[in-house]
Amino acid sequence: MGSLDGKVAIVTGGGTGIGRGIALAFAGEGCSVVIAARTAERLERAAEEIRASGAEALAVPTDVTDEASVEALFEAATGRFGRLDILVNNSGIVAGGEIGDIPIERWDEVMAVNVRGVFLCTRAAFRIMKAQGGGRIINIGSISADRPREDSAPYTTSKHAVTGLTRSTALDGRQYGISCGQLNPGNTLVEWRADLQDRPGMNISEEPMVQVEDMARGALYMAALPPEANALELTMLPVAQPYVGRG
Repeated sequence: MGSLDGKVAIVTGGGTGIGRGIALAFAGEGCSVVIAARTAERLERAAEEIRASGAEALAVPTDVTDEASVEALFEAATGRFGRLDILVNNSGIVAGGEIGDIPIERWDEVMAVNVRGVFLCTRAAFRIMKAQGGGRIINIGSISADRPREDSAPYTTSKHAVTGLTRSTALDGRQYGISCGQLNPGNTLVEWRADLQDRPGMNISEEPMVQVEDMARGALYMAALPPEANALELTMLPVAQPYVGRG
């Protein structure tokens, strides 16, 4: 038996990176998974991987910044599976620059995906979970919210906002059996980081990394907790990564 047998999860940003890793980890524990992202081709490839593992998967192309698109995602999930037990808010973008040089369009784009998108998905999940008597929401934050890098104001600010939304959701949800926690990744070897290793002058191999599968284990731990328990915040990072005292 898997630790998530009979559960249904939505994972945004589920076509690549940490989202894909989480979706595969959940599927390996018996969970039916709905994955969402903008790129249909990547989503379908990830869904095929999940199905190959023996689990059910549904790929729904979604723009998390668009209210109608988000509502369609949750309608598709409940239409297919009849319920929703877990939401993983993983969709996000990384963009920055020195504060004096940041175009307002870049700021707005980061806030739209990293904050508005998390809110829209959380709101939709909350309504479903409240009606069915409970559920769990996991938001993907970042260690950058507490220990920012230089030239990261939009991203860092957005992840601070996610922390506030996580705590508010946990507070609002507790009377309905809805838990909300936040997983804060450190350096994780997702596709774009791996690509940089092969570009002249862009080698990041000196920075310690953990694997996507390591981060997925953290999300799985949070998802598999009994309904009366919640991991409000879990920070996972390479042992050698500067964090305490960073900056």
